[in-house]
Amino acid sequence: MEQPTQYVGIDLHRRRSLIVRRNYAGETLDTVRIDNDPEALAAELAKAGEHPEVILEATYGYYWAADVIEACGGKLHLAHPLGNNWGNRRLKNDERDATDLVDLLRMGRLAEGWVAPPQLRELRELIRYRAKLVHLRTSCKAQVHSVLAKEGVVVPMTDLFGVAGRELLNHLQLAPAYRHRVDSLREFISHFDAEIAHLESEITPAFADDIGYHAIQAISGVGPVLAAVFVAEIGDIGRFGSAPRLCSWAGLTPTHHESDEKVRRGHITKMGSRLVRWAAVEAVAHHRGATALRAFQHRVEDRRGNKIARVAAARKLLTLVYYGLRDGEIRCLAQTG
Repeated sequence: MEQPTQYVGIDLHRRRSLIVRRNYAGETLDTVRIDNDPEALAAELAKAGEHPEVILEATYGYYWAADVIEACGGKLHLAHPLGNNWGNRRLKNDERDATDLVDLLRMGRLAEGWVAPPQLRELRELIRYRAKLVHLRTSCKAQVHSVLAKEGVVVPMTDLFGVAGRELLNHLQLAPAYRHRVDSLREFISHFDAEIAHLESEITPAFADDIGYHAIQAISGVGPVLAAVFVAEIGDIGRFGSAPRLCSWAGLTPTHHESDEKVRRGHITKMGSRLVRWAAVEAVAHHRGATALRAFQHRVEDRRGNKIARVAAARKLLTLVYYGLRDGEIRCLAQTG
């Protein structure tokens, strides 16, 4: 006789986690706290029988737990940390958190997140690390400009870190403290350049056979780097039923408040992937040519200002990305090409 399905809720923390196991009727079968160890988690999951419904929140460092759950044959559910309404609770503790996760799953009211496969998670790690290094490199370059300003140095070239700029930095007469800081920052920048180049050499081959990756580069402003961000962060495009859903997931749609006949729209939600939003806005900034996207941006800018127009154009651009990833081509661009 087939055993009834059991539900396991995990309140995951950095060092320890609390596990609540319940049956289909909602009766608590077991409550246990474990140290975060794969073997300990696997042992607790084994008590739930074959193929239990397991839920944990998409929180700090959940990857290892997700891998253990799937390896043990559990059906993994990833709770969206902002998509579930916990209500006004007088009591807030780990057991209540895990129990509420189980109950939301049992009642079919759980807002779930998508669990990326391990290979994609590794690729995302490289792409996100590259983005972080670029941010740190930009900070170092800004500090060099700041030091030169303190010494009253006027930079005549647009790129201080190009050939002419490096020559200028080599021969500048600076006070010892300023010279030490500039030299130190330049050394950091050179290390960042080398590491970023190394990461790109590892990332690029992963997209060699990806049709969508090559298709979205037909969009002006989307190069290999931004295309890699879109493909890795979005993942399986089939999980989005339409382009507006992708834009909503990326946090590029406005908030919507409706009551009776009154409708109020606010700023964009910013509740999705920060890296995808950045990539879309960055692509708009590098967009060139008299295109329909640029004309749309100018129309919005005349009415609403530059900032809102840039975000609206980013939403339009992400729509093109959706069709490029879904179809392997962007037909409206192919027709005008």
